[in-house]
Amino acid sequence: MMEMPYSVMPVSALPPALGVIVLQADETLENEFRDSFQGVNAALYVSRIASAKSVTPEALRAMKDDITASARLLPSTVPYAAIGYGCTSASAIIGSDAIEEMVQSVCDVANVTNPLRAAIAYAAEQSVSRMALLSPYTESVNEPLRRAFATAGLSTYVFGSFNEPVESRVARIDPASIIESAIRLGQDPDVDSVFISCTNLKTASAIPVIRDQLQKPVFSSNSALSWHLKTYAKSHNFTAEAP
Repeated sequence: MMEMPYSVMPVSALPPALGVIVLQADETLENEFRDSFQGVNAALYVSRIASAKSVTPEALRAMKDDITASARLLPSTVPYAAIGYGCTSASAIIGSDAIEEMVQSVCDVANVTNPLRAAIAYAAEQSVSRMALLSPYTESVNEPLRRAFATAGLSTYVFGSFNEPVESRVARIDPASIIESAIRLGQDPDVDSVFISCTNLKTASAIPVIRDQLQKPVFSSNSALSWHLKTYAKSHNFTAEAP
């Protein structure tokens, strides 16, 4: 064997690192992120977290016990511009601050976000506060989510739901149903935007159609989370050297 010389790139020469913790039951987020991050100067790393087949407050709350372990499975040799926990409804129940603390306890990360936190940030960016909310959840899951938005100053007085607790069925709700429902809600003159909740809903192709029809800001769990992560990537400057 001939031993060959090599050089090591400093971390400052690498693209910003981003991490995402995706639910085991999620069939949508990674596919939509794959398109959303095309051409973006960022390295995206993914970990999975165990999740139930049905969405209930108890199942969402139970994920709290696994967030730290899932974050620890992300590559540990680079500093992250941001890491996103990919569950909107669980973020409302567990709390964004608690999730941030758990992820930062095991990762070298500057910012921690989730679809709820990202949606609130995007609403502020768009100067909207009266959202029509479309979700797939049952009422026991909708209620804490709407309460979390209200705490952030965002009204969801106009809202509708597919009322489907089974994750595999949520992932198969067709974009036409999402478009029809979101337009119906968003046509209310009292709302200034539409938010489509759940990372398992296929919203990427639906959003442009809804936006063109309503002429209002339209965003989803996946679009808001990817926007927030990309925003952090653009603003992050690495100072650490490679280990």
